[in-house]
Amino acid sequence: MDNKPSETYEIIEVCLLAGKIMLESGAETYRVEDTMGRIAASYGIKGAHSYVTPTGIFFSIDGTEPTKLIRIVNRTTDLYKVTLVNSISRKISTGKVSVSEAYRQLKKIQLGKLTYSMFVQVSAASLASGCFLIMFEGGWNDFLPALITGGVGFTSLLYFHRLVEIKFFAEFLASLIIGLFSFLFVMVGLGQELDKIIIGSVMPLVPGLLITNAVRDLMAGHLVSGLSKGAEAFLTAFAIGAGIAIVLSFL
Repeated sequence: MDNKPSETYEIIEVCLLAGKIMLESGAETYRVEDTMGRIAASYGIKGAHSYVTPTGIFFSIDGTEPTKLIRIVNRTTDLYKVTLVNSISRKISTGKVSVSEAYRQLKKIQLGKLTYSMFVQVSAASLASGCFLIMFEGGWNDFLPALITGGVGFTSLLYFHRLVEIKFFAEFLASLIIGLFSFLFVMVGLGQELDKIIIGSVMPLVPGLLITNAVRDLMAGHLVSGLSKGAEAFLTAFAIGAGIAIVLSFL
């Protein structure tokens, strides 16, 4: 169908907003590009082109409209938002949602606080730390120390990330605290195997989603995004390892 200039502009805004929410919430690059293309095609725009990197989105269409760029600064993991955007995209494909309504719903998703509370996140990280310790063949005597250490470490990560914008330092300090708490538990006799406690406690900090997305982007042919996410995952792993190494070096 033929789109008026104002309507075309609204469609572009919908595509960019959908892509921004997905990319900020941890979606893969190829999934973001595919969703933006499907939305544009559903509203009758042919020849839409998008180029997505972890730090920005370029979008243009064949015609007189200029290419638009959105800068991505903050990236986190919120797969529920990705699911909601995909749901809206499917509704758009079936013609059930108008352009203005789609933009309103996407804006609501962007502004919504859909993540779990800090208490739930810390509780889940604590329980996961204890379970990872058992999975790595640790003893049940170390379950409670790993549970406490993992919870303290994850709390430290959230706290330091609010104080320092650079995520590397927050992860480094969180792993340093995990190493110190693990050593204290072993020193006072409440823990037995220092290595198992540390391994279980740092698992909530491991960038599993980043590594997965990096591999999937590389397999899909998005080399720039894949290498960028791989480098980000490497920096996170280096920060975790450096914090633990400093503690162990003083033992």
